[in-house]
Amino acid sequence: MKITCSKSDLLSSVSIAMKAVSNKTTLPILECILIESDEQIKLTATDMELGIETYVNGTILEAGKIAIDAKLFSEIIRKLPDSEIVIETDSNYQAVIKCEKAKFTISGKSGDDFSLLPEVERSKGICLSQFTVKEVIRQTIFSTVENESTKLMSGELFEIEGNNLKVVSLDGHRISIRNVALKENHELIKVVVPGKTLNDVSKILDGGLDDYVDIYFTDKHILFEFGETKVVSRLLEGEYYKINQMLTNDYETKITINKKEFMDCIDRATLLIKESDKKPIILNIGNENIHLKIDSSIGSMNEEMDIKKEGKDLMIGFNPKLLLDALRVIDEEEVSVYFINQKAPCYLKDENETYRYVILPVNISNAGV
Repeated sequence: MKITCSKSDLLSSVSIAMKAVSNKTTLPILECILIESDEQIKLTATDMELGIETYVNGTILEAGKIAIDAKLFSEIIRKLPDSEIVIETDSNYQAVIKCEKAKFTISGKSGDDFSLLPEVERSKGICLSQFTVKEVIRQTIFSTVENESTKLMSGELFEIEGNNLKVVSLDGHRISIRNVALKENHELIKVVVPGKTLNDVSKILDGGLDDYVDIYFTDKHILFEFGETKVVSRLLEGEYYKINQMLTNDYETKITINKKEFMDCIDRATLLIKESDKKPIILNIGNENIHLKIDSSIGSMNEEMDIKKEGKDLMIGFNPKLLLDALRVIDEEEVSVYFINQKAPCYLKDENETYRYVILPVNISNAGV
C-alpha cells in the first residue's frame, strides 16, 4: 500500500477514529487503527461496542491495508511537520511514514485480522441537524451515571413516536427530558444508547445548523452517519425505566425567576461546600421573593431574590449541584420551577415542554432549619 495525504486531513480523521480505540483490551488488534486504500482512503477503529469508519482526502498510489497501533500512529502524525505525508507498507506489515525529512518505520499487523463493523440496516431512521444532536446530548448527558449494577442508567432512552423524538436520562436523583420535533411521522422506536457513544458522537460533530446527521436504529445497534464518518454502536439491553409514572403536572407552588441570577446565587452558595459535605441549599419561598440559605462547617450564606409566585409558601432543600446542572442547559432568560411539597420532586419545564428536569429534594429536617 502507498498513499499520500496532508497532515491536517489525516490528523483530523485519526482523531475521530481514536474515539473507538479500546483502552482496556487483551486483544492487541483492538488497539489498532485499520488503514485501507481501495477506491478511497478509509480509517476504521472498534472496541467491539463502538465502531467508527471515516474517510480521508488523499491520493492512492497503491491499494492495500494494514492495522497500526493507534496511539503510536496518532502521536507520530501529530508531531510531524504541517506538510504532505506518505505512508507505504510492505508484505511484512512494516509501515514507513515520511513527511519532509522525517521518516518513521513501525511494525503493523495484517488488516485481515481486524473485525469489520456490523452492517446496520437503514430502514428505520431519522435525520437531524448536527447542532440539534449536539445540543440534545449536552442537555441530557449529565444525568447519566456509570454503574455496573444499573447499566441502563449509563445510557439514554431515545423514544420516537409520531413526529417527536424524546431523549431521557436519569441517575436516581433526577430525570432529564428533551423533546425534539421531527419533520416526518415515524413508527414507534424505543432504544437505549450508551452514554459513552453519545459523548463521542458529540465530540466528533462540528455542530452546524446546515450539516445533518442520519441516525438509524435496529434491535441491537444505532448508526450515526454524517459527512465522511460512520459511527456504529451496540445498544444497551433491557427495558428502560417507566418514567411516566414519575411525572406529573400537578403543583402547589410555582415560581418564575431570572435564570442567570438564580444560577449565580446557587453558584456562590457552593463556595461554602466541600465535596465531602452533603449540605443542601435551602429555598424559602415567600410571596414575591425567595430566600436562599446554606450552612456548612466553613460558614453560612443568605441571599434574597425577586420572583413571581403562584400558590403556597414553601421551604425545601436541594443538592445545589443538581439545580445548577439543569439550569446550565436551559437557554431561556426566565425559568419556571414547580413544587408540590417539601418531600416531592420539583420540576422545571417550559410551556411547550421542549424540556423537563425533575429533581429530588433533600430532607432538611436535619439541616438545622
